[in-house]
Amino acid sequence: MNKYELMTSKICFALLLLFIQGCSNYEPVSVKDCKSVVKHAQEVLGKMSPPYKELLKSCKAATDDKRGCIMAAKKMGQMTQCN
Repeated sequence: MNKYELMTSKICFALLLLFIQGCSNYEPVSVKDCKSVVKHAQEVLGKMSPPYKELLKSCKAATDDKRGCIMAAKKMGQMTQCN
């Protein structure tokens, strides 16, 4: 591997890390807002959505960051990445 290829791969790696970090910070959402989170989750998930009570229970057990991630999700794939 020549110097140019090595430098290019390091730059790509650094950009990838910045992208991942930029996509993982969400505005925290309080447990008080679970009704809004559940409503949003049902809209995004559509027919794949679990029942309301199950989502509400899950929302209350989640962290503020995870609820924020769910609220930021526009597609099911984005929502599945919320940890």
